[in-house]
Amino acid sequence: MTKIADFSAFGKNDIRGVYGKDITEELFYYTGKGFVKYIIDKTGLEPDNIWITVSRDARLHSESLSKVLIKGITHAGANVLNLDMVPTPLGYYSEFASFSDINARVKVTGALIVTASHNPPEYNGLKMTFNKSSLNEEEIKLLKEFTMKEMSNEITATKHGDSRLYNIVRQYSDFISAKFIELGKGIKIVTDCANGTAGVIAPKLYSDLGCEVIELFTEPDGNFPNHHPNPSDLSTLEAIKEKVIETGADLGIAFDGDSDRLGVIDSDGNPLTGDKLLYIYAQDIIKDLVIRGEKPIIVSEVKCSQVLYDEINKQGGCAIMTKTGHGYIKSAMKENDAILAGEMSGHMFFKDRYYGFDDAIYAGCRIIEIMAKNKSQNPEFKLSDLLKPFKNIYTTEEVRYKCKNELKKTVLKEFIDIIKKDEDVFGEKIIDTITIDGLRIIFNKGFALIRQSNTEPVFTLRFEAAAKKKAIHYKNVMISILDKCIAKLSDSEEK
Repeated sequence: MTKIADFSAFGKNDIRGVYGKDITEELFYYTGKGFVKYIIDKTGLEPDNIWITVSRDARLHSESLSKVLIKGITHAGANVLNLDMVPTPLGYYSEFASFSDINARVKVTGALIVTASHNPPEYNGLKMTFNKSSLNEEEIKLLKEFTMKEMSNEITATKHGDSRLYNIVRQYSDFISAKFIELGKGIKIVTDCANGTAGVIAPKLYSDLGCEVIELFTEPDGNFPNHHPNPSDLSTLEAIKEKVIETGADLGIAFDGDSDRLGVIDSDGNPLTGDKLLYIYAQDIIKDLVIRGEKPIIVSEVKCSQVLYDEINKQGGCAIMTKTGHGYIKSAMKENDAILAGEMSGHMFFKDRYYGFDDAIYAGCRIIEIMAKNKSQNPEFKLSDLLKPFKNIYTTEEVRYKCKNELKKTVLKEFIDIIKKDEDVFGEKIIDTITIDGLRIIFNKGFALIRQSNTEPVFTLRFEAAAKKKAIHYKNVMISILDKCIAKLSDSEEK
């Protein structure tokens, strides 16, 4: 193997970068070896007692990367169950599954999933779980250290581990079907698999559950020929919106490239933002648990509407705000023993009747269940009937403000200093500020948010107010301040 020196692809939530530049077969070989050493360090297990599942998305280079990843794992003496191309949630599920049909001794210790989720075709990456939890930022740093050591150590195990191909799709499908028997009778849905991995399972599963399913872009294709596989980008939803209206479907379900995120379209062709979708799920769960005297804890992130948090608390739940990013969401969910979590991008995490990881296919079952339950009581029911509290508030779409990665920290500090010096800069009293992830400025019936993207050279901005005019005013003020901060730093660099 060629020695590599660039480990910049190791991020806060996963490994991610451009294939051939940041992501290479060499990196994945040593990461496979490093992951085995990471597990040994955590558990004390001998390599031949370690079983790791490896799965991949539909990207053109994912098969090559998964092969060399498996090679690295087995060269370190550990064993692999190769799940081949499946949705990311099936990789997560593998840590909970039984493999007694192969060997009663097989117990999965971790899962490695080759995917770059919704990124463009030239990207790839790796999601990692150990002991039924995704690796957090500190754990990824530790894995990076083990990988770097393996790069400088050409020694392989005296006995190579085993690698077996395993079809987990049937087991997962049977497991989900048993939870939602004849769930979808009388429900018509449109699925858009975006030529990603959802096509391996979602349309057939929903059909088996009784739904009438109209399919779009089901065949996996790493070129993503029809549209970018990112349902939080509204421009990718035109085809499914049109098909929902054309066919009179009850809803549409769109998936991202690796099927851990979903977008939902109501019967009028309106996409539901992640906070609205989470609110629909939250109402359904809170209603049942409050009756039993419980106070369900629900986690979401700083970009979500204040309506979400206020309504969850008002209805008897406990809403907790955390940083954006599926890794942070999962950590906060575990720390607070939350039963449900979600974020704007469409990651939804159910501990209620499930395992707590983000699974868009399962989340699709839950939204179909809510639709069926309400439609049985009212044939004219629409998902929008559950979103009345959002009707009196205006929230902008996410604004992406470009800023070089090396400047983001300084620009944000400059921005915060300006706000501290002039609290009336927005022309309205600032009630509170939240700094868990960037800066969320709270006004009466509104907020302005600025946070650094974890993966791109941008700030993400969002604004909310009782009226559209006021939300746009917040937006214009913030962008004006950022422009001044950037100009000031540019002048300093020139001098």
